[in-house]
Amino acid sequence: MINLKNNKKAFTTVTKSRIHAPLNHLSGLLILVCALVLLPFGDAGKTFAQGKVIDRVIAVVGSNTVLQSELESQYQQMVSSQELVNENSHCKLFEELLYQKLLLAQAQKDSLVVTDAQVEQELDRRIQYYIQQFGSEERFIAFYGKSVEDFKIDLKDNVRDLLLAQQMQSKITGDVSVTPNDVRTYYKSIPEDSIPFINAEVEVGQIVKKPQTTPEAKKEAKQKIEDIRQRIMKGDSQFPAMAALYSEDPGSASKGGLYEHIQRGQFVPEWDAWAFKLKPNEISEVFETVYGYFIIQLIERRGDEVDARSLLIAPKIEPGDLLKAKQSLDTIYTKISADTISFSEAAAKYSDDEESKNSGGLMVNPMNGATRFQMDEIGQIDQTVAFAIDKLKVGEFTKPMPMTSRDGKQAYRIVYLKTRTSPHRANLADDYQKIQAVALSKKQQEAIQTWIKKKSVNTFVRINDDYKNCTFNNKWVN
Repeated sequence: MINLKNNKKAFTTVTKSRIHAPLNHLSGLLILVCALVLLPFGDAGKTFAQGKVIDRVIAVVGSNTVLQSELESQYQQMVSSQELVNENSHCKLFEELLYQKLLLAQAQKDSLVVTDAQVEQELDRRIQYYIQQFGSEERFIAFYGKSVEDFKIDLKDNVRDLLLAQQMQSKITGDVSVTPNDVRTYYKSIPEDSIPFINAEVEVGQIVKKPQTTPEAKKEAKQKIEDIRQRIMKGDSQFPAMAALYSEDPGSASKGGLYEHIQRGQFVPEWDAWAFKLKPNEISEVFETVYGYFIIQLIERRGDEVDARSLLIAPKIEPGDLLKAKQSLDTIYTKISADTISFSEAAAKYSDDEESKNSGGLMVNPMNGATRFQMDEIGQIDQTVAFAIDKLKVGEFTKPMPMTSRDGKQAYRIVYLKTRTSPHRANLADDYQKIQAVALSKKQQEAIQTWIKKKSVNTFVRINDDYKNCTFNNKWVN
């Protein structure tokens, strides 16, 4: 099945920028230290086992402690993500942890609440990420020597604290906004030799026509999967064997239909509806989706995550059906060429691609949610589109060309080049949204620093002597 969801300058990737003492860095990998030993503050907290420090408290903010292991975990994350590391990196990360603990202290004062369901959902998301990094749940368990459930128990309090801190930060920055005048003022404040360089970018549109499935083909596919289900229910065959033999789902057929760690909302709604109401080992009725007809068997459900087996039979597409799709798109191409309809109007009226048809046919960059792509990005996402637009001038579009849609089916599309920018220094005309995002980030940073200055005065903060020589962006100890 197709999954429905698959250090640059601030102007190119604002979401990766770090404001002074933010929570951004902490929203990556959580601390992978699962059994921390809380020891007294300062040098007395150094406990050695086989010559190594187990852990120690290096700061206290309100009633919340900062542990050496937390700092080291963040530092290792910085190294592994290939961020620039220097002699001040530990101090920088230490200040981010102080900020997190101050947010947490204020969240506790304000009686902010994070529900168990929110914690469980975030735990599931993070555990899924970790398992993907290891390649399998078995490798994950072997590395840490504990089950997924035990690992979640160890992380639960940390995740709750992190969500509370994020909620507190949202209260601080939620009402911060920038006007067009703010954006212009910010841009003018950048020294000319510091204005960042923007790579070549394009905006690309498409109109997609998929072959229509005939009633006869749908009836045949449904009957076939009904027969398979009956054989399984009678005990004549096992689900894994039938999935391996007959399923047309490329994501699971070779594994006997097995999907593991599937989160709610990751697949189509119909699949979710069955997966999250079945009992273990129960098999669904036949149900229809945009991909065809499914049956699934639940293996295990853990909150908003399931392991299940899936079997798909898709209605057959005949060559004549594909030809009809092309002929339909030929007619649309003629209309656009004659200027009897604009590309964006044609996309909204005729395109079978639900994601782009309501935005004038513009494709969305999955890396940032915007409609602009750097050329190397679009090549990674769809090489056929990259090749097509390489020969187009701005405003031109291709003749209908074959494509493979996300569900693995053949279709046809017209590709349109709306805009193309050359490599250039950022400017308000071409890069307003990027500049606006950075201006907003700067204003949020200022709000956060004002908040830290105000709250740190009235909050108990104690820092270990080892870190008092750090140069911080904020005054933490009065």
